[in-house]
Amino acid sequence: MEGRQEPRANEEAKASRKRKKKLDPDVAETAKRLKRGPGVDLKSITDKKLKGKLRRAENVFAASQKKAVQISEWLLPASAGTLEAEGVERTWNFKQQDIVAAVDVTAARKAFDLSLPELGPYGGLAFTRNGRFMLMGGTKGHLALMDWQRSHLVCEVQVRETVRDVTFLHNETFWAAAQKKYVYVYDKRGLEVHCLRDHTDTLALDFLPHHFLLTSVGEHGVLRYQDTSTGHIVAQHKTKMGPCSVMRHNPYNAVECLGHARGVVTMWTPNITTPVVKMLCHQGPVTALAVDPSGTYMATAGADSQIKVWDVRMLKPMHNYFSHAPITRMDISQRGLLAVGYGRKVQVWQDALRSKAQSPYLTHHLPEGVLSTFSFVPYEDVLGIGHSAGISTILVPGSGEPNFDTFVANPFQTTKQRQTQEVVQLLDKLQPDTIVLDPDTVGTVRKEPAEVLQQRRRQEEEANAVRLAALRKEQENKAKMKGKNRPSRRHRKKQSNIIEDRKPTIKERQKDEAARRKEAAQKKADSVIPEGAPKAVRRFYKA
Repeated sequence: MEGRQEPRANEEAKASRKRKKKLDPDVAETAKRLKRGPGVDLKSITDKKLKGKLRRAENVFAASQKKAVQISEWLLPASAGTLEAEGVERTWNFKQQDIVAAVDVTAARKAFDLSLPELGPYGGLAFTRNGRFMLMGGTKGHLALMDWQRSHLVCEVQVRETVRDVTFLHNETFWAAAQKKYVYVYDKRGLEVHCLRDHTDTLALDFLPHHFLLTSVGEHGVLRYQDTSTGHIVAQHKTKMGPCSVMRHNPYNAVECLGHARGVVTMWTPNITTPVVKMLCHQGPVTALAVDPSGTYMATAGADSQIKVWDVRMLKPMHNYFSHAPITRMDISQRGLLAVGYGRKVQVWQDALRSKAQSPYLTHHLPEGVLSTFSFVPYEDVLGIGHSAGISTILVPGSGEPNFDTFVANPFQTTKQRQTQEVVQLLDKLQPDTIVLDPDTVGTVRKEPAEVLQQRRRQEEEANAVRLAALRKEQENKAKMKGKNRPSRRHRKKQSNIIEDRKPTIKERQKDEAARRKEAAQKKADSVIPEGAPKAVRRFYKA
């Protein structure tokens, strides 16, 4: 009996170990994301020493991966929740009333409707980077800033002229509005701070938070970059493609993407006067554009009723979707949900970027009004919608990032924290020259081509050969002097004093005196010797 029970106990122990090793789906996904890459195939290696080193390295990698998963589990405890359908149900059939009734009271308060039919349509809608404040702009001149999570109106302005677009600057204390002729900058009290007269007839606004650059494009097709920290115009580019009202920036590399009426999407940087990328996307005008937060995917919509997903790294199309009508607005959430809208209909698609989705994730029909714009709220499962009857928000479970970094964006920051973050942002401000298509190249050493390296090495070898030949020839032609370099002469030369300025003149004077004495003695001797005396006798007269 004992012999029969031992195998059974071993099997139960193995099964329990397998259950322990089985990870939670979220933890397994995190571990897969943190994996360094495919492991080394140790079976094909015959060298035992190398095989042992590689096995130890793989063990170290596995241990570090487990620690990283544990740290991620501790620091990021929240996970994004999504809608789940049972049986034959489909998530796109769920109504907002059912979702609001199923969530808690705090989340249910985030879905509301602001009925403002006399001031609409609201074509401008923007949220701060932490998702706490909402800025809305009506076409008839109504501008309002509110803390939408607490239902608190911060300021409200009636400019009495057309407002085409609005955007926040570095935080909620300043914001810009593209009005009938110029772009105006306001503070959180609703007071006009600046009038940017260089930005005329603007149709779309955008802001680059890491560079403090306000960008605009309008009816004249001129893309302008203005530094909001110094007030100077950094660059002005003529697109030469007519009026443009579709503009979004890539969060990964801060490159501005413009959609034109010719079906072309161009990408611009402030340091190059021509587009760095120019791609034909649609057969008609580009009506909407959105870029993934990771900068990998770009979604475009055109008047040909097509939605195309592009891989920005290769600039190639990945998927095509067809709609019943041309898409007028498009946005991508922090978790990669794609929202498209036209007329009175808003659709949200899940996993529609990496792979082709077969059905929408969520569908919402506006009870009143026609859609003008919408935008996902950062760090919230909320989609803000601007339409002709006012402003509405709907719940989109799983759209926002559940875990926020307080050094990047803090929805619960105090006034002191906001001031500190503003100073840090100014200190960490990037120059416009750093905006390039591939930001990984900044700070790297540019590798020269192999042909240039070979040519340079050949030139160095030729120069060294010529120098060695000249040295050998000089050594052969050098005159050898005996005794000039003996040790005693070198020692005496070292012991000699430094030549002074008076020493040459003294030597010259002594030489002249010696010459005069010799001449005087010669004259005296010539005067004593009688004339006609033989030469042999003259030496006796000198003595």
